[in-house]
Amino acid sequence: MKKPLSSKIGGAFKNWNTFLVVLLVLEFVVFGLANEKFLRIPLLLNSINDFIAICLISLFVTFVMITGGIDIQAGSIVGLTSIVIGVFWQDFGLNIWGAVLLAVAIAAVCGALSGFFVAYCGVQAMVVTLGGQFLYAGLALLVSTLSSTESYQGISGFPESFKALTGFKLFGVIPSQVLIFLAMTVIAWLLLHKSKYGRKVFLVGVNPQAAEYSGINTRRVILSTYVLSAVSAAVAGIVLTSYLGTAKSDLGSTLTMNIITACVLGGTLSTGGKGSAIGTALASLIIGLMRFGMPLCFKVNTQYLDIPIGILLIVVVVGRAAANHPKTAALFAKLKRKKERPAVKTAK
Repeated sequence: MKKPLSSKIGGAFKNWNTFLVVLLVLEFVVFGLANEKFLRIPLLLNSINDFIAICLISLFVTFVMITGGIDIQAGSIVGLTSIVIGVFWQDFGLNIWGAVLLAVAIAAVCGALSGFFVAYCGVQAMVVTLGGQFLYAGLALLVSTLSSTESYQGISGFPESFKALTGFKLFGVIPSQVLIFLAMTVIAWLLLHKSKYGRKVFLVGVNPQAAEYSGINTRRVILSTYVLSAVSAAVAGIVLTSYLGTAKSDLGSTLTMNIITACVLGGTLSTGGKGSAIGTALASLIIGLMRFGMPLCFKVNTQYLDIPIGILLIVVVVGRAAANHPKTAALFAKLKRKKERPAVKTAK
């Protein structure tokens, strides 16, 4: 007996990643019909420069959220990374790659500090990372005062070897930013879904007590997720600084809402225990292409792009809450029984 079409569609959408792929394809269709320029491959590939930071950071903020935490300080770490590279290269005479390594190390320490307060001191993640957001943004401004260049101008004139990090194009078409994003996605997927560490992250999010009883050092796992998130923010800061050719302390100040939306839209529960690296990667592309396509195809002012992103976040959160509500489950069960009754009568 063949299954009805509605049943097939329902079965397909049980997989959240399938839904995200459909949503991504829908974006291509809508924006492509509105403006054919959107479908030009070189333009489309280069558009990733506008949202590469969202893609890179959201992958590892997913780890934090799976453990039941949240990280809203990543944007500040992007700016801190950028200005540390600029100041220590220009004003302290450090080799550019030495400055890059120093910036990554500082970012890791920032993540470890926040993770320590969350994991070992029991402070709420929202409070810690909110404080971290202000602390690291202030620290970035403090570092910028060490430079001979005015902070509002930004530090420029980086070596060609550093600019080449984002200037390279595979086959003359695919920007290195795309390759970096793919590499980071593979790393996140392997860590989260194919390693013992990933299983520990999920177990800590599902049931911390059970994880502790099974011999997992839950505190260390939680702390490590904040370090990973901070390092991903540092990588984003390096990529942005190389691409723009300018180091600024406020480089990632507008990223927070987009990052959290990408994680939630990607299937990560805000309460922890569930998430997907592939889902987050797809969601970040959906958000990025929305930010690229709306000004190009519908002349939406870039100042208002946070409005649809905010609406998307609310819809996803409310929709999930409604879908998991006992009354919703009871309603679907009732509808299912009603559909089955005529079939029983026909059989008789």
